[in-house]
Amino acid sequence: MNFPADLKYSKEHEWVRVEGNTGTIGITDFAQKELGDIVYVEIETVGDTLEKDATFGTVEAVKTVSDLFMPVGGKIVAKNETLNDAPEGVNSDPYNTGWMIKVEFSDIAQLDGLMDSETYKKHVGA
Repeated sequence: MNFPADLKYSKEHEWVRVEGNTGTIGITDFAQKELGDIVYVEIETVGDTLEKDATFGTVEAVKTVSDLFMPVGGKIVAKNETLNDAPEGVNSDPYNTGWMIKVEFSDIAQLDGLMDSETYKKHVGA
């Protein structure tokens, strides 16, 4: 399993790549393996400002549907449009082609509450 050291991780298995006052968010390698083959990603919150832990969309796998949670609060400024036609990108490359949203942080200090890769590894028992 892959746990990139340059990312921050939430207990709900989302990751954040910080780029100044914005971030890219997706689900972790652990989460996509647990879900199985992803067949649909629904994100209808572009333009919305959401609080930390709010639901920003859903991901549908062959056997389940799971909510996607904001690891930090902010305004969703973009979503990965390629997932509309190729949701399997989340399975094949969750940290690059499988990213889900880009967000402008409303409180960058919330990043301090997220886990680093080593702590997240312990969290999932890897």
